[in-house]
Amino acid sequence: MNPEDLKYSKTHEWVQVKGKQARIGITAHAISELGDLTFLELSAEEGEVINQGDSFGEVESVKTTSELYSPISGKVIAVNEDLGDMLDELTDDPYETGWMIEVEIATPDEIEELLGNEAYEKHCQD
Repeated sequence: MNPEDLKYSKTHEWVQVKGKQARIGITAHAISELGDLTFLELSAEEGEVINQGDSFGEVESVKTTSELYSPISGKVIAVNEDLGDMLDELTDDPYETGWMIEVEIATPDEIEELLGNEAYEKHCQD
């Protein structure tokens, strides 16, 4: 997956749109800022409806604990439940094996509100 083809939230989650579905995870930038990851909990459940900005889990590192926020609204159709046991894979490849949840998109207009790759990189430098 090419990070340039993704959309991003200001809270460092990425979105890969595939038709009416979207895969969501956290960015490499977020992981590098967190440092060594120690724990991941994905609280979203298949069939659950989440709204843009809702928490779907949390990630802990040696530095801090951070909430994970959904960049878009939708019905959860898959949760990468094995990811909590694969923190090295999340760190090494947050955009492929590191996906966290998949949703059926409820409000396509929310995608347009997200940042493109260039805007996200600028946001990270501010």
